[in-house]
Amino acid sequence: MASHPPAACCAIGVKHEGEAKGLLQQMGDVEVYISRPERFTKRAILLLTDVIGHRSINAQLIADQLAANGYLVIMPDLFHGDPVRLNRPASFDLMRWLKGPPGHLPNRVEPVVQAILKEMKSHMDCERVGAIGYCFGAKYAVRLLRPGLCDVAYVAHPSFVDAGELQAIQGPLSIAAAETDSIFPASKRHESENILANTGQPYQINLFSGVEHGFATRADITKPTIRFAKESAFLQALAWFEQYL
Repeated sequence: MASHPPAACCAIGVKHEGEAKGLLQQMGDVEVYISRPERFTKRAILLLTDVIGHRSINAQLIADQLAANGYLVIMPDLFHGDPVRLNRPASFDLMRWLKGPPGHLPNRVEPVVQAILKEMKSHMDCERVGAIGYCFGAKYAVRLLRPGLCDVAYVAHPSFVDAGELQAIQGPLSIAAAETDSIFPASKRHESENILANTGQPYQINLFSGVEHGFATRADITKPTIRFAKESAFLQALAWFEQYL
């Protein structure tokens, strides 16, 4: 593994305040959150969430920020209507939720990702698509870096990424990492760096001090240092897509 499986820290954080500007709608059998730019340039982002899911205001505000910078953003429900509620009690068994039944392993998640990407390319006029993956979603963003799928990807505090998936990328990948992260610790970060250096693809790993796993989506932004890291990680994604998408 290039990062460990999800754990309790993947569902802990702070709910952010704001008003979502996008819309929830059905895309086939999948509910998606769509945030549209003022002027569509055929560049789009498929945003793959953490376990809190596409109805989280935190994720929706990020999607809206991306749209404000010129990207059509599609954020699907990866969990068939069964996300994890933010800050569940310590007794909640995340691995049981993950493994099921019915479960949220690749055999159930991957078809959703592929169906939405196909819809974006075939019916929404998206010529170039970037993938963003936060925590749980990072695995699937990495898997999309293949010819004919996504052109570029960005992930933050990734979980559940296999070394083989990282070795197989065929496009630019940017990673935002937390200093304190049991899912993507220093050892896994260094392993990932070694793997990426041998792929021949453009890559970037930014490490943010003073933050923990989940900082890019569920940070306590009342704390200036943490807010700075969250906002910087978002700007990292924007700069990466501006360069490669």
